[in-house]
Amino acid sequence: MKNFKKLKIWQNGMNLVAMTYRLAGELPKEEQFGLKSQTTRAAVSIPSNIAEGSAKSSKKEYVQFLEYSLGSAYELETQVLIIDMLNYGASQLRKELLASIDEEQKMIQSFIQTVRRG
Repeated sequence: MKNFKKLKIWQNGMNLVAMTYRLAGELPKEEQFGLKSQTTRAAVSIPSNIAEGSAKSSKKEYVQFLEYSLGSAYELETQVLIIDMLNYGASQLRKELLASIDEEQKMIQSFIQTVRRG
């Protein structure tokens, strides 16, 4: 897949980045080098790995990068759950972000299966 920007999983990943940065902006200053940095890095990693994988010539390599993206989605989910547990940021934004992360995880898992079969 050469045009990664047309992939729904990449588009959703970019949306996750925007939502994550909004939530990260609401975190306390003391979390700047902790949760804020970790969450934004994990979020950026999701669409970045999808894009990088699309440039690989083998299915095996492509799947590997999709799996990295999936791993980052699970990492981001854990970090947002910690933020939720600590009651940082807007409750509605946390809920929406968690729902979007769940959707992205399912989509990436499904796409991995599609690439493996293809």
